[in-house]
Amino acid sequence: MAYRDLREFLARLEKNKQLVRITAPVNQDLEITEIADRVMKSAGDKNVALVFENVRGHTMPVAINLFGSETRMASALGVERLNDLNEKLSAFISMDMPRGLIEKAQRGFEMLNGLKNTEPKYVNRGACQEVVMEKPNLSALPIIKCWPLDAGRYITLPAVFSRDPQTGKRNVGMYRLQVFDDQTLGMHWQRHKGGTEHQRVAQDIGTEKIPVAVSLGGDPTIIWAGSAPLPPNIDEMMLAGWLRGKSVELVKCVSQPLEVPADAEIIIEGYVDPREQKIEGPFGDHTGYYSLADNYPVMHVTAITHRRDAIYPTTIVGKPPMEDYWMGKATERLFLPLMKLFMGEIVDVNMPAEGVFHNLVIVSIKKRFPGHARKVMYGLWGLGLMMLTKTIIVVDADVDVQNLSQVAFEVLANYDPLRDLQIVSGATDDLDHASLEKNLGGKLGIDATRKTDRDPGQHQPWPPAIAMSPEIQALVDQRWKEYGL
Repeated sequence: MAYRDLREFLARLEKNKQLVRITAPVNQDLEITEIADRVMKSAGDKNVALVFENVRGHTMPVAINLFGSETRMASALGVERLNDLNEKLSAFISMDMPRGLIEKAQRGFEMLNGLKNTEPKYVNRGACQEVVMEKPNLSALPIIKCWPLDAGRYITLPAVFSRDPQTGKRNVGMYRLQVFDDQTLGMHWQRHKGGTEHQRVAQDIGTEKIPVAVSLGGDPTIIWAGSAPLPPNIDEMMLAGWLRGKSVELVKCVSQPLEVPADAEIIIEGYVDPREQKIEGPFGDHTGYYSLADNYPVMHVTAITHRRDAIYPTTIVGKPPMEDYWMGKATERLFLPLMKLFMGEIVDVNMPAEGVFHNLVIVSIKKRFPGHARKVMYGLWGLGLMMLTKTIIVVDADVDVQNLSQVAFEVLANYDPLRDLQIVSGATDDLDHASLEKNLGGKLGIDATRKTDRDPGQHQPWPPAIAMSPEIQALVDQRWKEYGL
């Protein structure tokens, strides 16, 4: 299902009783965060999307926690459940050769039909430009301050558009932006991300300005796509088009040579000087700690456009579980087939909330040979942004990696610290405050698979696991009602 814009998605949530509109006056600094944090951590029906309709000093409503449950995140991406993303991409990239002319024709039609919706469509007008501010002023937007020690107010749910200064290829990333003043923002694109690569290229070839545009709102698929860890030179708008089954409509910016989603709520246009930096932060981050202040590029705002009745979308991050966990879970489910494409032994992967994405990945494999778990560890550490993973746990194929209790049992039952721990050094996430130095630290791999006498260092027999015989299980199944249980 393709939503035309954010308000269509909000209407769907409201119809399904997954959205609450708050009319009481609230402050954009801290108060919205405290309300949203309590709701995000609520169970069941109390965890809902929120629209604050009465933000003091503003006429523009604020929407938050749009993706804060599996149901809402799945609905945002047009599926019933998040695992449908796994099945959808698996079917699309299936390498099984069709049999017969009819099957081949059907398969070819499916591929072409899926691909034709990936290319963005360029339009002359967009709702995002119904109002063009005569003088751009960030204070006109209800940008929130999230946590008490934050350096200021932050834009937290953007899709930041830029182009490679040399190749012209588009990149869309989700980078937080600190409000420095009414016309400048701190651009927190981290060194491993596409925006930073554009900055490096610009420095190398002597480009003076990098045009950038910050899109807020639109089809939720477009919002989420900015957070997807795509390989270099793969257009996030093509991924959004494929997911929504309909091309993303883009319109030219009014002050920069870029195109942005036509049905977005708000567009902030500007440029980054690749050689200009300013202290940005601290900021209360998804690690549950404040990421420390550091030098980052400055975005100079040249225009702000928006809908006449614009809604300002935002999010907060902090100690999990929070909204960003479900955005990450969608990424995990969608990219699992690609992991399997490179490593066919992988059965399933889990990036639990407690690991805040980069701290822990649990992977189950079909173990075939001694050292197989280590092969998978190094394979994952070499796969795109998986290189930032601090801890990888490998378990056997029959272990449900989504069941943390079962995983803990298997790890504690099957590993020996002298044999099964793999400690290496490598790149770490910008936000990893525990690493030895910024962006460089240790990594841990744990081989929690069951061992055989073929595994190095295993000098005693591996005992069989306890299990009842199938015959007795079947007998008890048949007589269960007789027991009165």
